[in-house]
Amino acid sequence: MVVGLNLCPFSHTVFAQDQIHYAVSPGVGDAHWKTFYVRQLRLLLDSEETDIATSLLMFPEGLENFDDYLDVLDWFEELLEQGDLTQHVQLASFHPHYQFDEVAADDLSHFTNRAPYPTIHLIRHAQMTKVLEQVADPEQIYLDNIDSLEKLGRDKVEAMCPWGKK
Repeated sequence: MVVGLNLCPFSHTVFAQDQIHYAVSPGVGDAHWKTFYVRQLRLLLDSEETDIATSLLMFPEGLENFDDYLDVLDWFEELLEQGDLTQHVQLASFHPHYQFDEVAADDLSHFTNRAPYPTIHLIRHAQMTKVLEQVADPEQIYLDNIDSLEKLGRDKVEAMCPWGKK
């Protein structure tokens, strides 16, 4: 959906050039997740951008609860800060039950960040900066994404993302 609807300004190019690294967490629990996350960070940072432009880390077990997922996401953000890596990598988050704060539970905007499994997107900061420099109003991306989903309508969006229904 993200690539097909062009919800992310650079997803189409890296997808077409096969530069997205997909990794599935092999274990469940804090120790497994931390080890997996650190290994994936190292892999991204040690790789050439032309080989791995970005990474999607999926957690099919153990983070089904959105609040638990947010706790782990916060923990991963802290690890980035502690490792002084925020100037190299930023995180984006996706979850089957993703819900933005202070937005009605049934709002279509949540589908912009819904995925079949809890997923953390490792984005090279330099790459994101490069992409956003080409966009007149980066804040408009989110609004355009919501508009795209609203034009499709709830039935089509839910058909495309059956895991995201409430």
